[in-house]
Amino acid sequence: MKAIASSFFARRGAATGASLLGAGVARRFNVEILPHLDGAYNLARYLTRDSALAEDAVQEAMLRAFRAFGQFRGGSARAWLFAIVRNCCRTAQAGSGALSLMINENSLSEEAAAQLANRADERPNPEEALQAKDTAERVREALEAIPEPFREALVLRELEDLSYAEIAQVTGVPVGTVMSRLARGRTILAKELLPSGKLAGDRSRSTK
Repeated sequence: MKAIASSFFARRGAATGASLLGAGVARRFNVEILPHLDGAYNLARYLTRDSALAEDAVQEAMLRAFRAFGQFRGGSARAWLFAIVRNCCRTAQAGSGALSLMINENSLSEEAAAQLANRADERPNPEEALQAKDTAERVREALEAIPEPFREALVLRELEDLSYAEIAQVTGVPVGTVMSRLARGRTILAKELLPSGKLAGDRSRSTK
């Protein structure tokens, strides 16, 4: 993705970069924004669920960010960029006719998420490596199946490690809503990943 974006800026951004930003600001853009390019693509990929659409959205977002960086007044550069990526994803989806499933939000317990135990950080043998690859694929598929806005919140928090405040900045909602979306998203994800009936059994035992 970085190579693609670098080529993109070489074609479309470099020629106008000096006049738009000035050399000093352009260098600051390279330092503050470009390191978040992979995260921007990751977010776009999960929002659009289409690699080509995500790539187009990120390229457009980077160009917009490049042109607007002179007005950036500090704070979280990553959250600022991701907000632009998010808007570009919406525009790209609308232009392609792609629709995203949106459902009503409910504040639910994070109890189910606690059942996803941390895995030992050990070098796997070939069989374990294959299982880990299969697990990663299952997690990716489960994330993509989660409706927005819960998928978006999970990606920003669990994959990109944004703070609650940064997620609120990206999505334009209060921190309390961010926390509610994360709780609901984690519960949905746990239901997708845990064996069928596991959650119901555990909840039943917890009430006794």
